[in-house]
Amino acid sequence: MSNPLTLNLPQGSLQFTFSAEAALALKAALGELMTTLKAAAAQGGEPTRRVPQPPMEYRHTGEVFLEVFCNPNIWPSPFAAKALVTLRDDRIRVTTEAELSQIYDDVMAYLETV
Repeated sequence: MSNPLTLNLPQGSLQFTFSAEAALALKAALGELMTTLKAAAAQGGEPTRRVPQPPMEYRHTGEVFLEVFCNPNIWPSPFAAKALVTLRDDRIRVTTEAELSQIYDDVMAYLETV
């Protein structure tokens, strides 16, 4: 049984059915990205002068398709970083930008309830 996950956005929220297993995978991907961004921030300097890192692309297909994409090379820290979120099914598609730290917090709150 899946519970709804709510992603809080700057201009509203998205709520959709999501499994605990998928949330754990998303948490791991976000955690790895945040660790990479923290390490890069600790090195200092301009984001364009750092060693390039691969982008984070999380995809989940279930009742809906969820994609979270973030390019760590353009953000100075995990707290400034934003991710592109796409949520779609056969009838609707929503693509928006959200703060990486907010997405992580939303996933953590979801996992506390399941």
